[in-house]
Amino acid sequence: MKSIVITGGAGFIGSHVVREFVNKYPDYQIINLDSLTYAGNLANLKDIESQSNYTFVKADITDASHILEVFKQFQPEGVIHLAAESHVDRSIADPKAFVMTNVIGTVNLLNAAREIWKDNFDGKRFHHVSTDEVYGTLGETGLFIETTAYDPHSPYSASKASSDHFVRAYHDTYGLPIVLTNCSNNYGPNHFPEKLIPLCIHNILYNKPLPIYGDGKFTRDWLFVIDHARAIDLVFHSGKNGDSYNVGGFNEWKNIDLVRELCQQMDEKLGRAEGASSQLITFVKDRPGHDLRYAIDATKINQELGYQPSVTFQEGLSKTIDWYLANQDWLDQVTSGEYQNYYEKQYQ
Repeated sequence: MKSIVITGGAGFIGSHVVREFVNKYPDYQIINLDSLTYAGNLANLKDIESQSNYTFVKADITDASHILEVFKQFQPEGVIHLAAESHVDRSIADPKAFVMTNVIGTVNLLNAAREIWKDNFDGKRFHHVSTDEVYGTLGETGLFIETTAYDPHSPYSASKASSDHFVRAYHDTYGLPIVLTNCSNNYGPNHFPEKLIPLCIHNILYNKPLPIYGDGKFTRDWLFVIDHARAIDLVFHSGKNGDSYNVGGFNEWKNIDLVRELCQQMDEKLGRAEGASSQLITFVKDRPGHDLRYAIDATKINQELGYQPSVTFQEGLSKTIDWYLANQDWLDQVTSGEYQNYYEKQYQ
C-alpha cells in the first residue's frame, strides 16, 4: 500500500485534501500529520477518521527529530506539504513564528524526505503547496504566471517565498522529486473564522460589524477549496517533476463587492430584509503592506492537466453559506475554543 504524508491535514485546505485522497484512493495509506494549532481541527475529519487507510499523527514540523522518526516509521512515498502559518495579520504581529513553521518546518520535511528516499527517488514526490502572495501585488491589469518574479511584501508572504526557494533548491541540488502549486484565496466549508468570508458569515449571524480594510477595493482571485483539493490531486499525480503550477479560479472580486454579494445571499437565506446585512459593513484602518490586487493565470494547469473549477463564485459562496448555516455548532465551538478539546477526547 502506497503511503502518503499530508502535513497540515487538520486545517482548512488540508482537511479537504485528506478527505479527497482517503476516499478516492483506498489503496493509499494517508498519514495526516498536524500539530493542531488554533486552526487545526480534527472535527473537520470525523467522517473519515475510522477508515482503515487513514492515520492521524500529532507532530510539529519544526521538530526535526520527530519528523524524521515519523518518516522512518511510515516510509512515505509521497508528501503533500500544506502545514503553514497563513494569516497575514498574525505574521505582522509575530514574524518569527512564520519563519519557524514556514521556512524551518519546510526544510525539516525536505531533509526527512531526502533521508528516507536517498537510495531511490523513483516513484517519490514532494508536493509543496504555496500561495500567490509570493508574487507581490498587481496593478489594475495583468495576471501572475508561473515565471512571475517573486516580490513578497508581508512577513507571511516572505516566509512562503523562502520555503518555495528551498523546495526548488533541493530539487536542483539533490535531485529531490518535487512539484509546487501556488494558489489564490481559498473559501469554503471548515474555514477558520479569522478569514474574510467565514468571519463575515459569523458576524452577520450575530449582527456584529463586518470589518473591511481601507476602502474595500483590494482585489483577490477566489478558489473554492474543494476545487483546490482536486487541483492538488492532479498536480501530485500528473504534474511534471520540478515544475510549478498556478491554481486559480479566474474569479476576481474586490473585497467590498464580495462582502455585498455575501450580505445579499445571507439576507435571502436568513429571510431578512434586503440590505439588512450590508448595514453592518464597517471600514477599518488598513493593515501595513496590504497588496492591492492578486490575480492568477491558471492557463498552464488547464492546458497541461485539464483542470477547471467546478463552480462559479456565486455558486461556491452559496454552498459555503449553506454549510455554515447547517453547522453553526461547529462555528460556535471554533469561536469558543471548544474544538481544541476534541483531540484529547478522541485520541488520548
